[in-house]
Amino acid sequence: MPMDGLTIGFAARELHAALVGGRIDKITQPEKDTLILLIRAGSENKRLLLCASPNNARCHLTVSTFPNPLEPPTFCMLLRKQLLGGRLQSIRQIGGDRVVYIDIDTVDELGDHVLRRLILEIMGRHSNLMLVDGQNRILEAARHVSADMSRVRQIQPGLPYLPPPAQDKLDPLQLTAQALAARLAAQGDVPLHKALAACVSGLSNPAARELAFRVLAPGEDRAQDLGEAALRLADLMRRLPEMTSPRVLLSESGDAEDVFAFPYLSRDMTRQQDYPTVSQALERYFGARDQQDRLAQKSASMLRLLKGHIERCEKKLALQEEELASAARMEEYRLTGEIINANLWQLKKGMTSVTLPNFYDENGGAITVALDIQLTPVQNAQRYFKRYQKARSARETAALQREKTLAELDYLEGILLDVGKCVGESELEEIREELARTGYMKRVTNRRQQRALPQSKPYRYQSSDGIDILVGKNAAQNDRLTGSARPGETWLHAKDMPGSHVIIRYEGDAEHPLPEQTLLEAAILAAWYSKGQRSSSVPIDYTLRRYVKKPGGAAPGKVIYTNQRTLYMTVSEADVRAIRMMEA
Repeated sequence: MPMDGLTIGFAARELHAALVGGRIDKITQPEKDTLILLIRAGSENKRLLLCASPNNARCHLTVSTFPNPLEPPTFCMLLRKQLLGGRLQSIRQIGGDRVVYIDIDTVDELGDHVLRRLILEIMGRHSNLMLVDGQNRILEAARHVSADMSRVRQIQPGLPYLPPPAQDKLDPLQLTAQALAARLAAQGDVPLHKALAACVSGLSNPAARELAFRVLAPGEDRAQDLGEAALRLADLMRRLPEMTSPRVLLSESGDAEDVFAFPYLSRDMTRQQDYPTVSQALERYFGARDQQDRLAQKSASMLRLLKGHIERCEKKLALQEEELASAARMEEYRLTGEIINANLWQLKKGMTSVTLPNFYDENGGAITVALDIQLTPVQNAQRYFKRYQKARSARETAALQREKTLAELDYLEGILLDVGKCVGESELEEIREELARTGYMKRVTNRRQQRALPQSKPYRYQSSDGIDILVGKNAAQNDRLTGSARPGETWLHAKDMPGSHVIIRYEGDAEHPLPEQTLLEAAILAAWYSKGQRSSSVPIDYTLRRYVKKPGGAAPGKVIYTNQRTLYMTVSEADVRAIRMMEA
């Protein structure tokens, strides 16, 4: 658990040292639960991120940029009114718990100096951000909590701020060996790390395991002498602030698995990458994770909509296939009508069926024809001709509708594939705009929900030959990417299926042709970023950009091409990871 009380303590001490005395020059609120404070401190502009996300709550300095709504939310406007120009007095953790107080000296409407306090509570789904005045009265909060939501603790403007219910645990920075030994003994015969997490405030299980690992003999999980263990633990806790050496634990694939404020001897040291500051380590761990979580939240409704429409199309397609199958009998109806007409002299009204010679059968066989007893022979023949006409019309209509359904299904599956490629909100917004253009979604009209987003960029890879390979993430990007490519550059796309446009930034000639390894790596990317991602032998067409044309009025991302050749690719995630990514 990265942001436990221990890690928050390290972060708060670092922020206090870096920001106290600084002036708040700008406040933005990119998300409902996230604030960015631009602070002028020590002749530098520093950006403090305060986030109360249920899954990624944290506080640290950041160098990242975040898109903001076209109009600031109410909470942001109040903070600007109350805090702009104020100076930070202190940033501190409360009682070793997951609560941070940020005290700010500012000036009110009358010109008097007043205290304002930003409070960040990092408590999972109960995380929150609040602004409190000098009388401990809540001025505003990122999340309001009414009496219907909680009878224990309400968070509403005008109410007094009540801290979270206190736990009967020891403050890690003020504990004594005697007090700790008594608490550990009261836990009974349990592993030391469990007893430690149960009696010291803010300790997560991983942190408690690390502390226990440092004071126990190798291979042991219980202390033989609780008094001695408590003495060593108290000394270790006292020295922790001096042990700051931020680390990020990396997986074998290079992803951030965990973050530590000091080296964890109980974990693989070779996978711990060190960082100069706690803030940089926290940003490395949380940055991509938070962005992915927010993208998942923002794309959830879009995914539901797309999957609903795809399911509708699949059901419609099944009905149309059924209609086409039933229409296949139309020639049988025509032949039956003609055979009845040729044998009218043998038929009488009231017959239920008759066996007649089938002059269409080369072997001279016979056919048994069902008749309506209420119709004359001529009317029975007409009945079969009408069935023929109806079946022929149904076939033509069903075939036309089937083509439209297949085209819609292809479009929706392509959009669904594009959503999975999104790594930023710009790409997601381009897809939302495309769905609004085609009538699948409504356009956002609330300016506090709309964002000033930069134009999205394609994936940029570099081949082992040092040549750039660009991969479009959605239909709009595909259009821009292919439209901006030079005539002699190579264009790739998965054949007859939704996928990304891929451009190799290289114009070869007879003396310097396109390297085969670069072409192979581009084909790997074209296969991976297509509907055939997990399939075997995915056909990848490639041709020069000059042979790729966009028909007038065609939907975004739709092109026609000639002079292509085809490679058949079976790729894995490892193949893609082996290609160097320059930009996501």
